[in-house]
Amino acid sequence: MTSLPHPPDRRAGRRDDAPMAEVWLDAAAMTTREINGSLRALPSGRAVVTNPAGRHNLAVGLDAPLRVEIDGPAGHYPGGLGKRASVTVNGAAGFGVGENLMSGTVRVRGSAGQSAAASARGGTVVVEGGCASRAGISLKGATLVIGGDAGPLCGFLAQSGVILVGGDTGPHLGDSLYEAVVYVAGTIAGLGTDAVTEELNEHDVTYVKILADGYGFDHIRPEDVTKVVSARRLYHFDLHDNGAY
Repeated sequence: MTSLPHPPDRRAGRRDDAPMAEVWLDAAAMTTREINGSLRALPSGRAVVTNPAGRHNLAVGLDAPLRVEIDGPAGHYPGGLGKRASVTVNGAAGFGVGENLMSGTVRVRGSAGQSAAASARGGTVVVEGGCASRAGISLKGATLVIGGDAGPLCGFLAQSGVILVGGDTGPHLGDSLYEAVVYVAGTIAGLGTDAVTEELNEHDVTYVKILADGYGFDHIRPEDVTKVVSARRLYHFDLHDNGAY
């Protein structure tokens, strides 16, 4: 059974209650290597990356209790490979947001491209808008919270962890799931191979409520979400199921 998450900090990344920034980094005047090197050199505190203009690979590989604010749209892989840090993108993000995250939080205050939270092992990735295809692909223990819709193949090959979608999902949801769980507040265009719906229990409702309330997604009604899990038919090869592989 999936354990309950720690209550999220709704204040993470908000400007109105954050302390004065300790470091300001201008992406228009610095290379990506220089920006990431400066962030990794900080033992703690808060930093703001200005003028990101869709730059790829920002705030990657952090390993400190930092609060990083990317003040504008980011490109591919923002906040990837991170531990302990809280990264907020004040805009949209490209594909691979929070990829291979180990702990901490990556939050996008817009929509995200393909493969959000790909292979993420811990921590939480929050996308306030929608996600393109393959959100949560090969998830390995992290939590992915999507405020809007998710495209095709959401949760594809997800091995462990939780995905909450506040809107609708495209076709092939949860294709080849292992032990991950997907909750959908809207409609499901179609389930993927070996994915099935399962009745909610009290634990599920409590879990979804913590996530929805904690991240400010008031449109999600925890008692009305659809729970999708693996039927576990693909755990072992079976000639009777060869058409499903």
